[in-house]
Amino acid sequence: MTRSETESPEVPLPRLALREPLGDVIDDTDAYAAYCAQVTVGTGPVALDAERASGYRYSQRAYLVQVRREHAGTGLIDPIAFDDLRDLGDAIGDAEWILHAATQDLPCLAEIGLRPAKLFDTELAGRLLNLPRVGLATLVEHYLGMSLAKEHSAADWSTRPLPRPWLEYAALDVEVLTELRDLVEADLERTGKLEWARQDFEALLSFTGAPPREEPWRRTSGLHRARGRRMLALVKSLWEARDGIAEAKDTTPGRILPDAALVEIAKEVPRDASTLRQLSAMRGRGPRRYLQSWLDAVEAGLAMPDADLPTASPRGDGPPPPRAWAERHPEAAARLTRAREVVTRLSEEHDLPAENLITPSLVRALAWEPPSVVTVGPVGDALLDGGARQWQVDLVATPLAEALQD
Repeated sequence: MTRSETESPEVPLPRLALREPLGDVIDDTDAYAAYCAQVTVGTGPVALDAERASGYRYSQRAYLVQVRREHAGTGLIDPIAFDDLRDLGDAIGDAEWILHAATQDLPCLAEIGLRPAKLFDTELAGRLLNLPRVGLATLVEHYLGMSLAKEHSAADWSTRPLPRPWLEYAALDVEVLTELRDLVEADLERTGKLEWARQDFEALLSFTGAPPREEPWRRTSGLHRARGRRMLALVKSLWEARDGIAEAKDTTPGRILPDAALVEIAKEVPRDASTLRQLSAMRGRGPRRYLQSWLDAVEAGLAMPDADLPTASPRGDGPPPPRAWAERHPEAAARLTRAREVVTRLSEEHDLPAENLITPSLVRALAWEPPSVVTVGPVGDALLDGGARQWQVDLVATPLAEALQD
């Protein structure tokens, strides 16, 4: 008999279900005011989540906000129906927010007037506990023994009206966040990591989103196939034209023209509409709708002065990629090797992912250009200036200073 025939089948976990009937989406002022009043008299922390339409829309705005608080129940709020949700923020007051993967939701919630005074991030807590997987469904399974379906995570949440199954899915994302938070906090306290988490959560209160990239067009998939600076200029010009169209129509850029099409047009350099139409990138009706925009972008790329052509590697003030260090700056390469060994050892010792122990870019910056005096004080100050929390500095400053000494 095979192993599968002798093993007993795994018993499926019970499915997480809503505790009370799901109400209608809150999209009028009376229903909104009534729910805010419920939140005001509710007790304990407030679980929040937001749904965006990242794969469909240019913007990262929230198209649904889910809220749950003890004695207030769950509210599904359509933020598009209101100027902002400041009244909800006032109703929450200083109560703690519970979020999962806070950096994903904090920027879009801030756009509609919601900012926390205190928060708990269950995903970040899971990382500090060094759990192998920290998705919400995994944590619900690990701590609560329930299965949580994620079948609508990539849905177009700008759809109106939102289908009932989608709303049930969205409500489940906040259904057990409070219970999950308490169990995760207990593990943080048991492992001596609760204070670390508190400092990390405090740092998130000022998070406003990742800084904009200086040259976002360089993230074009397949850019490595662009040979020469002129072809790079064509990709850049086409990318900017596509981005402008996508922003104006609030559509994700890839739905206007795929990255592969940008590279193909830049490679073929079509000078007229007839030649452009022959390209495989123009087979669909969508790309052909903006034919003149692509031709104008090609013309702009060709007209760019040689002195302004983009270089093969992005310009930047920070250190170059580490693979180039051995040749350009061997002392820095040696420092980086020693520093990485320290971080690896400490992360294993404290049962932490290395990137949660200390941000890798901070280690690279210090290895490339250490303080003029490489001792614990200046190294710790440099880490704090770079955004490290005090608990991280306490763990890494001394061994890192020793590793950075030539």
